[in-house]
Amino acid sequence: MPAVAVTSRHSHLWKVIRTVLEEQRQRESLIQEELSFFVYRTDTNGVLARGILGYEAAKERANQIRKQQGLPWSLVKFKTEPRPKRAAGPKQQSRFGVSGDGRWLTNASGQRSWVEYAPRYNPSKGRRFRGYTDAQGNYHDID
Repeated sequence: MPAVAVTSRHSHLWKVIRTVLEEQRQRESLIQEELSFFVYRTDTNGVLARGILGYEAAKERANQIRKQQGLPWSLVKFKTEPRPKRAAGPKQQSRFGVSGDGRWLTNASGQRSWVEYAPRYNPSKGRRFRGYTDAQGNYHDID
């Protein structure tokens, strides 16, 4: 009798796994249909067609071009077109961490603090000890 309970528990898990995988496949197919593809020759890297919407359409177009030009499969390929670059917005504050010149530290909250260097050398780090004092007066080691 316990074996039946285990089997039903596992069958429920398999149903859940199947539904999750099916949802993932549907999402991937939707993503592939929205992508733009181009067809190219592998020996010359010459572009044969651009702006083909959808994976299946790109596959058909590559096959059509291959047959028209009498080329083997190894010479005709297709892949997604590079996505357009986003327009540069307003300059953001520098990322968190120590600045390139080592004078300032920006924490994850975006607050900047002066980096203090100790007179003692840290041989394991290969540099001097360093840290900063936050707005509340607390000292923090950087390394």
